[in-house]
Amino acid sequence: MFQVVPVIDLRDGGVVHARRGDRGRYAPLRSPLCSGNDPVAVVGGLLGLHPFQVVYVADLDAIEGTGDNQPVLARLRAAFSGTGFWVDAGFRSADVVRRFVASGVGDAVLGSESLSGIEPLEQLRGDAAWEGVVLSLDFRDRFVGPAELLDRTDLWPRRIIAMTLARVGSGEGPDWGRLAEIGAKIRGAEPDARLFAAGGVRGGDDLRELAARGSAGALVATALHDGRIGLADLQAL
Repeated sequence: MFQVVPVIDLRDGGVVHARRGDRGRYAPLRSPLCSGNDPVAVVGGLLGLHPFQVVYVADLDAIEGTGDNQPVLARLRAAFSGTGFWVDAGFRSADVVRRFVASGVGDAVLGSESLSGIEPLEQLRGDAAWEGVVLSLDFRDRFVGPAELLDRTDLWPRRIIAMTLARVGSGEGPDWGRLAEIGAKIRGAEPDARLFAAGGVRGGDDLRELAARGSAGALVATALHDGRIGLADLQAL
């Protein structure tokens, strides 16, 4: 089943609207799905649209090393106990990932942009926390992260995100070439792994095309809030 994963980006305790990976210019989210940009209200609005199984949370303060939104994550976990959370909090070490997974807040997204090397993945591979790890392969005009990671498919967990940061919030469409490249690597190394597209999804047609081309799901934000992806699209998938 194709899985749509709504995304929220946290900064200073609120949800901001991500556009093209230019984090310094993200403004507070305004959406017809909720009142204000409080994270609990935003996730509540998204779940009011559709009973999503998982919500992706990017803690921008933690990713940028300027703080964190741990109290917000705790509030979300308490308010939505039946919803899974994939959290990118700028994880940089295996020990931090282990503690986060053990906390029960959600699964840990290792963003390649936050990694200085492949050692955390080497240390987590085969560890009890491994099933709670999601890997985000991050791209701008090129891959952002340890170069060798792109070829070390033995260190890729079962959930892989192909994240084209420059297309986030752009409405330009998915990065089909990049997705094909990563998809081919997955099929050659770990056929049971699942690939999720992130960045540029415009509407229901893109979701259906992604499903037809073999993606397991897509991370989406802007198209949910502006109505280009509606209930009918979500139910059809």
